[in-house]
Amino acid sequence: MNRMTVVQAFIGEMHHKIIPAPQSIPQTTLSSLLTGISVNCAYTSTILPPETENGLPYQVGNKTEFMWGRNVYDSISKFLQFQLTVNVVAVIVAFTGACVTQDSPLKTVQMLWVNLIMDTFASLALATEKPTESLLLRNPYGRNKPLISRTMMKNILGQSFYQLVVIFTLVFTGEKLFDIDSGRNAPLHSPPSMHYTIVFNTFVLMQICNEINARKVHGERNVFEGIFSNPTFCAINAGTLIVQIIIVEVGGKPFNCTELTVEQWLWSLFLGIGTLLWGQLIMTIPNSYLMFLTELGPGPPKEEILEDEIAEGAGEIDHAERELRHGQILWFRGMNRIQAQSQVVKAFSASFYEELEKPQTQSSVRSLRESKQ
Repeated sequence: MNRMTVVQAFIGEMHHKIIPAPQSIPQTTLSSLLTGISVNCAYTSTILPPETENGLPYQVGNKTEFMWGRNVYDSISKFLQFQLTVNVVAVIVAFTGACVTQDSPLKTVQMLWVNLIMDTFASLALATEKPTESLLLRNPYGRNKPLISRTMMKNILGQSFYQLVVIFTLVFTGEKLFDIDSGRNAPLHSPPSMHYTIVFNTFVLMQICNEINARKVHGERNVFEGIFSNPTFCAINAGTLIVQIIIVEVGGKPFNCTELTVEQWLWSLFLGIGTLLWGQLIMTIPNSYLMFLTELGPGPPKEEILEDEIAEGAGEIDHAERELRHGQILWFRGMNRIQAQSQVVKAFSASFYEELEKPQTQSSVRSLRESKQ
């Protein structure tokens, strides 16, 4: 339950089956004990004077889980930075495409795959980062700290801008750049176009590369630092890339994709890697120039937090525990979503093949072939 209570103690070569009163402990031993407790809790606690004359100092704040509280908080921030970027780009592309070309460049099953990357795989990859020594160099996060900092907002908007420019350039001029047929004016239920397959492939590869950018949320330049110490992250990213290759090359009509040439794959990969280079450019912009960006998710004022903790007995459920519970909720929510998406895909596949097996569908397909001959 993440709640630790002392029930027995061994102090000064004496075993106490119940917690001894402070005055029963030798003064030198008590002084050393209090010093050790204070040093151990210095990073995350506030030590208040004792309430009674012979009482012990009063502690408010996180107790023993300082290295992990900040790590869980960072994991949630990384996931939010990645997910909000994907959401902004996907929604704008789908809405603009539907309004301008009467058809979204990203199809329904493709969006299911993107949601799987965005919700489930990303949460597993970014939430499994191990705590590092650099966490101890930062102050602990207070409850009033915004969940989305100005640095994160800068990264979200900057990456969204890059991805939207790339996607819209491919949507409206891609057929000229790659000398292929346009997919914008293709009739309804037409075969998958190479044009929109490039758009979809580039979009997914940009998300895979931007997931590496999302590993750092405090303006660190080296986004690859410690990446190989997290095998889960590496396995998920590699697995996502492999599945994407399979979807594009053999997915066919169910995924609305067609095979791409090596040159088209290299261009898609180049534009995806561009998010890493663009991220380095974004980091050169000082936050002082972006004071108009609003931090999101602030908690209650510090005064209210302190009063609540004192009134409730030093807050038995501390901030780290609450953040840990948020991480657990995020995990279960991701698992529920992947189950729901699997059911949607199964239902889609079942209805698709049932439609093909109907006699009237087969006869219409046969008549269509005869008319073409």
